[in-house]
Amino acid sequence: MALQLHVLTSPSSSKCLSLSRSLSPRTPSNSHMSLRFRCFTIPETSNQTVPPRIEHFQYQPTIWDYNFVESLRSSFSGETYTNKTEKLKEVVRLLLEKAVGSLAQFELIDVLGRLGIGHLFEEEIKTNLNNIYNNDKDKSLTDNLYATALIFRVFRQHGFQVSQDVFKIYMDETGKLKDPVCENVKALLSLYEASHLVAGGEKILDQAISFTANHLKFHLEKGIIEPNLAAQVSRSLEIPMHWRMLRSEARWYMDVYGKEKSMNPALLQLAKMDFNMVQATLQTDLRNMSRWWRNLGVATKLPFARDRLVESFLWSVGIAYEPQYARCREWLTKVMNFVLVIDDIYDVYGSLDELELFTDAVERWEHKAIDKLPYYMKICFLALYNMTNDMAYDILKEQGWDILPYLTKSIFIISKWCNTGYTPSLQHYLNNAWLSSSGSVFLVHAFFATNQKITSEVLESLDKNHDLLYCSSMMFRLSNDLATSSAELERGDVASSVYCYMREENASEVDAQKHIRGLIIDTWKKMNISIFESPFDTAFVNVAINLARTSLFIYQYGDGLGVEDSQSKEHILSLIVNPVEVEL
Repeated sequence: MALQLHVLTSPSSSKCLSLSRSLSPRTPSNSHMSLRFRCFTIPETSNQTVPPRIEHFQYQPTIWDYNFVESLRSSFSGETYTNKTEKLKEVVRLLLEKAVGSLAQFELIDVLGRLGIGHLFEEEIKTNLNNIYNNDKDKSLTDNLYATALIFRVFRQHGFQVSQDVFKIYMDETGKLKDPVCENVKALLSLYEASHLVAGGEKILDQAISFTANHLKFHLEKGIIEPNLAAQVSRSLEIPMHWRMLRSEARWYMDVYGKEKSMNPALLQLAKMDFNMVQATLQTDLRNMSRWWRNLGVATKLPFARDRLVESFLWSVGIAYEPQYARCREWLTKVMNFVLVIDDIYDVYGSLDELELFTDAVERWEHKAIDKLPYYMKICFLALYNMTNDMAYDILKEQGWDILPYLTKSIFIISKWCNTGYTPSLQHYLNNAWLSSSGSVFLVHAFFATNQKITSEVLESLDKNHDLLYCSSMMFRLSNDLATSSAELERGDVASSVYCYMREENASEVDAQKHIRGLIIDTWKKMNISIFESPFDTAFVNVAINLARTSLFIYQYGDGLGVEDSQSKEHILSLIVNPVEVEL
């Protein structure tokens, strides 16, 4: 059995190690093979402490009190709320049935998604869209730009391919939108949002993005848009709907939808009830994670490393908030915590001699290999080892597949750029940096943690980093670079895409950031293609897209992991801690 060293890299670096053994990719369920993992522990002694740190950057301790975290309780988890929710769901199902084949049906499906309750009607939505797409797709497209754009977006968001040509009738001979359309703010916004489902090479949609954005800004500046619509325009110009983290969008949209003239009270109440009931589940998950993290003791034994359990959990919520994905949130929270710790060992704390020893121990992947390690590295190594093997063992028991190689597969990158002062070309950096974001590591864990259908084709796509994984991971890296590049350069950390472009093109930081934002747009286009050209189930496609969305969300106002600022705290309070007010 060959031993391999791979990288489990962090959102803020390209120098972290992951551990794996090169095993046969599949252990059939009827195989007589089995895996036996040994969990090692280190005895406590009074003199086993982290040695004094040499002068270097150090992160601030967590702002979250774990006693507070473990005290979180929600009253929205009893039978009374479940019964009330079931009655409201029946009301919405009737609405879906009555609206079949009409614009109202697409509006309802869209609202369900934006309010965060589409997961309650997954089968009904899928069946209805399948029927319309296969039988009445052309009839559903009208000469109403608002309606055409909405239908186009809803279809594409759910994995149905619709041609950009449906928008030609709204354009003049020069390829621009006809004048009457430009005065309809609701239609412009609908087209703007639909255009962000653009795939590569779709010029009509590319032009529509810039055209609608300019006209929406013009109308917004004139100040004549109705306030509720103006709020939606402002938010969309900042972050288009397709790019937004779903849980945050649901919380925000409840307030907006409540002010709409067409608001359905039953729909809004269901959204609020479900938000609070899901939040109760999330609080249970977070309490469990807090106890795990405290009992593990890594944060107290390695005080130089980022202790960001609550922020890591927020990441997992952004990727998969639905109640049935508790295991996915657990795995992703654990992985993110270790990514941060190992990253800080390499970037912040470890000496070169210690890092060589740690690298050797990881490469050998044997218990005896850690004998020469300092105590703090032993803590990290064995905790990661036990956690990874436990995950693999669970799936082996349940599904008969050996997933250990897939959990930890990445590439072996030790950042010579930081140590030698070498700044690569932007393309050279990007060729490696998308993997160093650790996005693909999260997605592989999420794939197995959400009980996806395992096939040879799917495993091959995971192994070869399908475009879905590549694009989502690249989005992770680029959004992180935009938020953290300045601070990392001050600390002497590795080059970022921003700095590589500045050096290569002799550009200002502002121009470099603008270029990186352009790369993010291009990456979204490529990922939109992968939505339709993927061997993965819809559930996992959504997980990958949600990783990209959550990356933009976490890093929108700065380093949401390294620095626990007021914005980061507000996200956690509004999405995980504080329930929505609801009349029962």
